[in-house]
Amino acid sequence: MEKRAVFKSWWLPILFALPQILLILLFFYWPAIAVMKWAFTLEPPFGGVAEFVGLTNFDEVFADPFYWNSVAVSLIFALCGTCFTMLVGLVLAIAVDRRLPGSGLFRFLYILPYAIAGPAAGMAFRFILSPERGLMASVNAAFPDFWNPAKYGAHALILVIVIFAWKWTGYTFIFLLAGLQSVPRSLTEAAAMDGAGPIRRAIDIQVPLLAPTLFFLLVIMMTEGFVGSDTFGIVHSTTGGGPNHGTEVMVFRIVDEAFKGLNYSGASAQSIVLIGLIMVFTFIQFRFIEKRVHYK
Repeated sequence: MEKRAVFKSWWLPILFALPQILLILLFFYWPAIAVMKWAFTLEPPFGGVAEFVGLTNFDEVFADPFYWNSVAVSLIFALCGTCFTMLVGLVLAIAVDRRLPGSGLFRFLYILPYAIAGPAAGMAFRFILSPERGLMASVNAAFPDFWNPAKYGAHALILVIVIFAWKWTGYTFIFLLAGLQSVPRSLTEAAAMDGAGPIRRAIDIQVPLLAPTLFFLLVIMMTEGFVGSDTFGIVHSTTGGGPNHGTEVMVFRIVDEAFKGLNYSGASAQSIVLIGLIMVFTFIQFRFIEKRVHYK
């Protein structure tokens, strides 16, 4: 019979839990309550008494065409970044799972980019893919303006998506490789004996059995694409939201609105809308996509 720890005094477990409770209240609930308050008031940037304005901040946000542009950019960034990251991570995990010579070294190399900070990765790729001196300079010499993220918003958006995928592929690789190692070898060996090649075995056996892991990564990566610190760091260090608001994702716009424009109330209203958008996407994922996931 398993023994359970029993505290004789009621205050002792509360005392042990008090530091964690204080941290949660200080860094989670207090900021959340402050954002809710600022979203419905006009908060002076340099201090003073806040004025209750109701839904005025939300009306101003929804009437701004640049805000809807940031919503569209965030949707494209989160969807494309998530799909590309998971696809590359899955391919790498399947390749390493075959246990070919040198696979241990490749495990380390694939995970390594995840340890690099998002702003540092953005700065590195900003020079690597620079249209003047980087790898694309020779391509631009033959085809002028074939690649110019400083001029074209679509090119800049592709650039930040590539950086995001490069940074987070190692994260998805870890989970997918662990999931592949739990797949019974007898299934893949039987399929190989029946003449199924590596691609057919991956599509028919390995990927279906990875459904729970893929669903978990889908939820995590979509959330990271919308509100992750790396999303802001990559955009801030690489394009600064430009050119012409082409990479101005919602989280970057919120920070820029609050700390550069000193519009705390408008930024708070945008934060609440962003949280609501994430909740909607999470609900859709659990409501419609999870039905296709089999855990047994």
